[in-house]
Amino acid sequence: MQNLPISADLIGEHNAARADALYEDYTALGRKLARSGIAIDAVKARAAAFSVAVPSWGAGRGGTRFAKFPIAGEPTNIHEKLADCAVVNQLSRITPRVSPHFPWDKVSDYGALREEAASLGLGFDAVNSNTFQDQPGQAHSYNTGSLASTLAATRAQAIAHNIECIEIGRQLGSKDLTVWVGDGTNFPGQQDLARSLDRYLAAAAQVYAALPDDWRMLLEHKMFEPAFYSTVISDWGSSILAAQELGPKAKCLVDLGHHAPNVNIEQIVARLHRFGKLGGFHFNDSKYGDDDLDSGSINPHQLFLVFNELAEAQANPRTTGNEGFNPSYMIDQSHNVTDPIESMLSSAEAIAQCHAKAALVDREALHAAQDCNDTMMAFQALRRAYTIDVSPILAMARLEAGGAIDVLDAYRTSQWRPRKAQERQAVGLGAGIV
Repeated sequence: MQNLPISADLIGEHNAARADALYEDYTALGRKLARSGIAIDAVKARAAAFSVAVPSWGAGRGGTRFAKFPIAGEPTNIHEKLADCAVVNQLSRITPRVSPHFPWDKVSDYGALREEAASLGLGFDAVNSNTFQDQPGQAHSYNTGSLASTLAATRAQAIAHNIECIEIGRQLGSKDLTVWVGDGTNFPGQQDLARSLDRYLAAAAQVYAALPDDWRMLLEHKMFEPAFYSTVISDWGSSILAAQELGPKAKCLVDLGHHAPNVNIEQIVARLHRFGKLGGFHFNDSKYGDDDLDSGSINPHQLFLVFNELAEAQANPRTTGNEGFNPSYMIDQSHNVTDPIESMLSSAEAIAQCHAKAALVDREALHAAQDCNDTMMAFQALRRAYTIDVSPILAMARLEAGGAIDVLDAYRTSQWRPRKAQERQAVGLGAGIV
């Protein structure tokens, strides 16, 4: 039995006041699309089938390297995080899975946690290991690195933690392990750059060997931070080489912020797909570096171009094995100045919009223009889809699934955050994330 956090009556009243206007907008958009031979209901069905996971840690305020500014009612444990994530999914209807992080989200009974999530309408997505921070009682520090540490005991500890995360994930119903390590150097000569990669590969191979047959190991690269001179898995090239060496269950995970400014991320998507190593995405946005800003807040056009490549990849699957085209999608942001629930609702909408717009691209016209080198018409095939306002399609899909037409208004009307501020223990001040 589900016990959803927001009153169904509140959502019903909210939708009733907006339904007539939505039907009018949806009908008008349907007529416009029909003139181009597009059936709006087919696009809506595709939008309704799309989903993206939310991170358990995304339910709280993140922080910068210098300070954290908590918000009243912020969750203090995995149970409160699940409740907040359930609010996001209940209103948006496209975030039905939560990606947990360990040891942050450790509990004594994972079967009970899985049942608790199910009662809130949620399942679990990829499990995430943490070997980039020292934890209380930890035997060996990660100050020398983790899977690539020069110290054998530290590497063994990192391997054991990742294998523990796999076992936790099995109990939660997950099928993916995301591995990101902050291993690297801040000074030239600090470590041998070749041998550090050798150590990483040897340690990662032991984690890979512990994967169940139907699991994937998602390797996440990051250009810099906390290591600013060199990072062991720093780019998509290092990631794909590591994934190819580890085996077919190892895939590459693309965090949209983990790139140098102006890097052509959509081309990276196409390259990884070409070699069957595209595993998934962490969606966010950036202005200067790895900013972890809300998805689509800075460069929504780039997000659309990424989804255009994903639409091409889905139509032309090249994945190895029998798993088909099944990338793992997750929001991964740091909410420093907003209500995290509002940011996740806004980001889920931005991601869903770009997914829907990519479905509107006239691929026959696009490919014909590409094949005859008609640059302008190829570009216009993309531009026509990008400029269409697909919000009535997404709102109608939400309405039919029991979500809210206007997710932010419904959330604020529910008074969820003020109520939680009265019920939950306050989160203490933090010195930052590093």
